[in-house]
Parts: sequence; C-alpha cells; structure tokens
Amino acid sequence: MDTVVWIGFSLALFAGILTVTKKHITVSDKLLSAWLFLLAVDYANIGITFISYNPAIIPSSFFLFNPAFYLYSRSLTDKNFNLKPIQLLHLIPYLFFEFTNHYYTLSFTINEFFIVNSNLWIRLLFAVSFILSLIIYNSLSIVYVHKHRINLKNEFSNISQNQKLAWLLFIVVSYVVYILTATGLGLFGFLYNDFDLSNIFNYSAALALTFALGFYGVRQDEIYKKSLKNNGFKEPEERYKKSKLTADKKETVKNLILDYFKEKTPYLNPDLNMQFLSEELHTPKHQLTEVLNTVLGKNFFQFVNEYRVEAVKQKLKDAENDKYSIEAIGYDCGFSSKSSFYSVFKNIAGQTPLQFKNSRR
Repeated sequence: MDTVVWIGFSLALFAGILTVTKKHITVSDKLLSAWLFLLAVDYANIGITFISYNPAIIPSSFFLFNPAFYLYSRSLTDKNFNLKPIQLLHLIPYLFFEFTNHYYTLSFTINEFFIVNSNLWIRLLFAVSFILSLIIYNSLSIVYVHKHRINLKNEFSNISQNQKLAWLLFIVVSYVVYILTATGLGLFGFLYNDFDLSNIFNYSAALALTFALGFYGVRQDEIYKKSLKNNGFKEPEERYKKSKLTADKKETVKNLILDYFKEKTPYLNPDLNMQFLSEELHTPKHQLTEVLNTVLGKNFFQFVNEYRVEAVKQKLKDAENDKYSIEAIGYDCGFSSKSSFYSVFKNIAGQTPLQFKNSRR
C-alpha cells in the first residue's frame, strides 16, 4: 500500500505544480494548487507513518478538504468571488483538533479509533464534526454548481462542457461516497480486526480521486471573465425580483437589444456573452436579463441561438451555399461546435439541419 501512497503524493505534487505555473493563474487555480499541495503533504505524512502505524494516522487536515473544495467550487461558479480574511474562519475545526491532538498527545488511527478509553469523546467529536463538515460543505458545493449550470444560459450563447462543470459534480459525489464507504469499512475492520479491505479501498479510491481532480482541475479554464471596462453601474445582489424597471424602460431596452442584433449581427460571434452585450449597449446585465426573460420570454442562450438558427436556415435555402458543408455553415453563423450546432438547431427548428435543407429544396 505504501507504493500507492507515494504514487498519490507524486500525482498531487505534479498536478499542483502544473496548476500554479499556468500562464494565466486565477483565484480558482490558486485554491486548487493549495489543495493539491495539501494532498501531497498528507500523502507524504501517511507514507512516512505507514511503517509505524498500520493503518496510517488519520490527519486533522481532513478538516481542510471540505472547505477547500467548497471555496474552489465557489471560485468557479461565483463571478464576484474573492478571497477574504473572514474565510479564515473555515480553519477553526482544523486548528481545534490540531491543538487537541497535541495537548492530549493523540494520534488517530483507524484500528484504535473506536477503543473505549478516556479519550473516546475526542475521537467521537472528531468523527461527528467531520461528517457534519462533509455534509454541509459538499451540499453547498453541489448547490453552487447546480445554480451555476442554470445561470449559464443567461450568460453565454455557446456553452462548453468545460463551463458546465460536470466533472466537479462527479468528484463531489464520488468524494462523499468514498468517505462514507471508507468509514463503513473502517468500522468493519475494527469489529473483525481485519483492515486489509479498508486499506485497499482507501488508498485506491483516494488515488483515483487525486488523479481526477488533478486531470480536470489543471484543464479547467476561467468561466466568468472579469470585465475590462467600467460602465459605472453595479450588479444588484438579487436579480430582478424587486425590479423597479418601468414598462417604458423595458420597452426601450427591448428595442435597444433588437436593433443591435438586427444591425450589428453579434450572434455571428461564437464568443458572444452577456458581459460583452452589456458593455456594447451600456446597459446593466441584470436589466438585459430581465427584459429577455420577462418581455421576450427567453434566456440569453435561447435568444441568441434563435438568430443563429435563422441565419443557418437562410444559408441552407440558398443553392449558392451547397459548396459548403452544413457544419461549415453552422460555424459561419456563430456556433462553436458541431454537437452544439446540431443539438440547438433540432431543439429550435424541430428537425436536423439536413432535414431542413432537404425539405426546402
């Protein structure tokens, strides 16, 4: 098992170095690299103590994993996220158990964890606190990613797999399942004095999660680009739940949007997003979103792609464009990928591009 531990150490360390040396490092990259380096330190700690303790020591740094994952999830999904001193409060459980362990000279090992003695209350407090931390932080991470996935269609006209963060949801769920299973196997090992199965699962699953975290985390790009312009307005904390936009103002904004799309054809730009539109029209994003949602009855993604689909239709009707492939026409009209083009076109038009082309000739 010590070989698996040192492989995990190498993976975490290497992925951390790759992340922190990226050309354009973001807050998310800083959090991820810190987390990966923390994993590397824990792998090294387990590897060093493996000779003396079998199973290895359960480190207090486990209390850093859940808040680290939560902050990383927030940094990817919250466009206004910044690291603040108040977030140091997340360190309290870790510091408490580090102090307690040193004060009582404790070392938590799986095979001694449930032994009844004067320090059992500390170990039980450790277990309960960690389970609560696991539930609270990972539930919040899932909520943030879920809200982010819903909000994508109000922010972007083309949505990539990278932006959907499906990998992050997978790792959150896998991590929770891993911890719960490891706890069950640890209890089984204690009852039957056999920790072989627990060791095999713990280190193999931890290695797989480390690989997935490093692989996808290093490849993850910043989703919400910071605005380079200052239009003199701030986004409200809530959307337009308490909107004060009058009917006349909504009509003005609607016409502003429609005229811009008719004259400038911004939908032909595959990178078009709400931030760009807001800056071009000198109108707050929340006002644009409100008008799209409440007046036109569409989100940004649907609104833009209806223009793109209509542009594709016009080109497919023209025999002069037969020399171009359907995919090339899709790219020319603002779609960023073949799969996205076919999926969006069929969803809006009710048929595939080829079916539409054949039916109009």
